Amino acid sequence: MEVKSSILKFVLAVLVLNIFGCNTLQNDQAKKIEAVRGVWLTNVASDALYSKQKVIDAVEKCDELGINTIFVVTLNKAMTTYRSEIMKNFTGVEIDPILDPENTGRDPLKELIEEAHRKNIKVFAWFEFGFSSSYNKNGGVFIEKKPHWASLNNEGKLVNKNNFDWMNALDVEVQDFLTSLILEVVEKYDVDGIQGDDRLPAMPSSGGYNPAVIEQYKKEHAGQEPPKYYKDFEWVNWRAEKLNDYMRRLYKEVKAKDPNCIVSMAPSVFPWAKEEYLQDWPTWINEGYVDLICPQVYRRDIENYKSTLASTVQYILPQHRHKLFPGILIKVGEEYPSSELFTQMIEANRELGLKGEVHFFYEGVKKFEDEIKEAYKETAVFPAAIQ
Repeated sequence: MEVKSSILKFVLAVLVLNIFGCNTLQNDQAKKIEAVRGVWLTNVASDALYSKQKVIDAVEKCDELGINTIFVVTLNKAMTTYRSEIMKNFTGVEIDPILDPENTGRDPLKELIEEAHRKNIKVFAWFEFGFSSSYNKNGGVFIEKKPHWASLNNEGKLVNKNNFDWMNALDVEVQDFLTSLILEVVEKYDVDGIQGDDRLPAMPSSGGYNPAVIEQYKKEHAGQEPPKYYKDFEWVNWRAEKLNDYMRRLYKEVKAKDPNCIVSMAPSVFPWAKEEYLQDWPTWINEGYVDLICPQVYRRDIENYKSTLASTVQYILPQHRHKLFPGILIKVGEEYPSSELFTQMIEANRELGLKGEVHFFYEGVKKFEDEIKEAYKETAVFPAAIQ
């Protein structure tokens, strides 16, 4: 009887421990909120991608601060930060030489994905330049090889806005080229998602005066030419709708390659985004062909930040607002927000029920380590509803 009693006590003790352990685990899980706490990682004004050790260091820093998502540049300056067969065949340059100067076969994107996934950090391939061909290089190598890809203004000249030269984002051939680069990454790499920004899908509203675009417009408007005033409401609308069509097609093609690949966009704020860059992004998110939206709410004082953020939220239907994680500016050149402003922007996000954000850019987080640790002391996991 004593033996049986001892066994019974032991079994009961084990059950109590298991129940307590399960409850503790459930409580721990309950403490974890679902949020994108992200950062943009660049190859400009940062050397974080310049060696494997620097990649490791960057991932460890993100993990230490509670950042769970890295949006890494994969296309800018008409070059890629991964080894691209498409670019090798098109321009002769397989990867940005600054990332592999001795041509050892190094692949920074592959390195980043491997290191980040070890820390349960998501990686998004960010196609930074999108439909911009070059930065003040008269179109650069893309337009040199494909002159008809140039976006033309109402004077028939190459579109240049804020020093960026532009391709014609309404040209199906140009669209197919960008799509091919995106699908190349989705197929070859274990990325968690892809991202465009204020240049994908986008084009300055001063562009689109290309012969083929004009002819298409005339067909749809009883022979009437597009207005010379490039901000004409209907003309802006028509071109924005064409980019909406492309966004819808891109979403479907990405999902066909990998249904689990998250399609994310980081456009300018609305309605400025549409008026200046033909980005009708509320349609993208509200009609369901963007999984994650990170508008660039880049403001330098808290009142402007709050008002812009509040209006941004209103453009998104309530059922999609859980997919919104605003971009905040924490470094541009040598300029940083104050510690107070940084904290206020995070607090403003929380006040509107937004549990995370994306920081532009990685080099800036080093200045706000204490503030980020305080803001992210509650562990966050990537939102299951978005995956």
